[in-house]
Amino acid sequence: MDNFFRYFYQDIGRVFQAFIDVFAAFFNFLNYLLNFPMRMDIIKSYSDDFGVGEWILLLIANLLLVAVIVILGILFAKLLRKIFRRYIPAKKFDELSKQVKNLQRDLIRANYEKDKLLAMRVAELGGSIPEQPPEEENTEEQTEEFVPTGDRNTITSPCVDPQESRFFRLTSVDNFYKTTYVPPVYDNAFTLEDFCVRFRNYSASQLRLYYDLDMIRYFIASLGTARIIILQGISGTGKTSLPYAFGQFISNPTTVVSVQPAWRERTELYGYFNEFSKKYTETDFLRAIYEANYYKDPHMLILDEMNIARVEYYFAEMLSILEMPRREERVMDIVAATWDNDPCLIQDGKVQIDDNVWFVGTINNDDSTFAVADKVYDRAIPIDLDSRADPFECEMEPSTHISADRLTDLFNEAKMLYPITQESLDKLEELNAYLIKTFRLAFGNRIMRQIQDYVPCFVGCGGTEQQAIDFIIAKKVLRKFESLNLVFMKDELAKFNHYLDKLFGKDKMKICKEYVELLKKNN
Repeated sequence: MDNFFRYFYQDIGRVFQAFIDVFAAFFNFLNYLLNFPMRMDIIKSYSDDFGVGEWILLLIANLLLVAVIVILGILFAKLLRKIFRRYIPAKKFDELSKQVKNLQRDLIRANYEKDKLLAMRVAELGGSIPEQPPEEENTEEQTEEFVPTGDRNTITSPCVDPQESRFFRLTSVDNFYKTTYVPPVYDNAFTLEDFCVRFRNYSASQLRLYYDLDMIRYFIASLGTARIIILQGISGTGKTSLPYAFGQFISNPTTVVSVQPAWRERTELYGYFNEFSKKYTETDFLRAIYEANYYKDPHMLILDEMNIARVEYYFAEMLSILEMPRREERVMDIVAATWDNDPCLIQDGKVQIDDNVWFVGTINNDDSTFAVADKVYDRAIPIDLDSRADPFECEMEPSTHISADRLTDLFNEAKMLYPITQESLDKLEELNAYLIKTFRLAFGNRIMRQIQDYVPCFVGCGGTEQQAIDFIIAKKVLRKFESLNLVFMKDELAKFNHYLDKLFGKDKMKICKEYVELLKKNN
């Protein structure tokens, strides 16, 4: 051990001593440089014998010394400025990245408009449009080669190394469906009513998740009415489990996207192109929608706790897209320009939202969340899950495969076989007039269209027309009462329940009346 300490002192110790001597020498330099009294004493000891020329040299030497001090100070200040200039907070860095991305998009659009104007000008002069550079032509040819033809599952273009593409995950999806994917054999022989019963039994027997049959019917009928479903209620009632169980039942697992409180724009869902890494930051949301274009199974995309941020901020564009009447118009704008090695199904920088995708948002109504705007509720079917169903015994039910086209056909058949009766339509018109007169509320064309779609689907699932009307009126119409000042309307609310009994029959509108009683109690 003594030998090691002697070695340490002779070798490592001297290295550290030399390192310390460097700093000691630097501080000694500063100490002598700035010790003006000592330096003045030295000048006085020699100044008595100085001549005119020596005084001039003394002045020049001190001026040079002052210049050296000033230069060192300036260099040190510049060094500090560069260090602090290079440091950018993470939040500001993200903002700058988004600004760069937006500026690049605007530049590309401006160049595109310039090219269009140039082409129009050349055409007016009777000339021809200049040919594109070879690189542009190759890009277009490569993009056209990636376009799927015929069946969506038949992609004949060669595989692309995901590492070479700016879309790593989407390119990996392409390669999987080109080389590995085998379409399932679909079981399309059952009715909507059978589908609901089998789904309920599967959830109970395989997942130990228990739901009332009416709740299953509310959920399945909603798929035939809207692309957005909102499941709301207290924690632990199965809001996320219900769409999860549906994905397991049809053998196509759901995609769960956990909404974050800081979400304020569409890039939180779609992702964004990173100008520094030249890669696209892909999200589970984008991957799920992109991949759904390859298969025919229904797919559910869950926005878990969707109102922990303001839904109308980050989901506003999607709300508008889903309102488009034609499938071709329902597309997500992802990038401004297409590269030659981009994923196969990105066309003109856009991704198609196929008809086999449904969005399910779960909502907790508490102090930690935001209120959901009417424009979100108007486009969705809200379902309340306020309690758990009692466990029950049933036979083991296996999972199945059903195509989204078959599910849509079942909904369309139900709308043809079980249209809402004229008697019910007349009662709804009378109810609408009463609400306008008493509460200054009206159905609106969208809600009326949803009622006419929802009621036949619910009847096709094994329910009754009266149950469907009771449910959809409570969730789509009476929910608007929350925007009124109900403190001064308790008498009108009490009269409204009597009016429901008179219009639809005694105790026929149980869900509506329970909801009205809850409003009276809370106000």
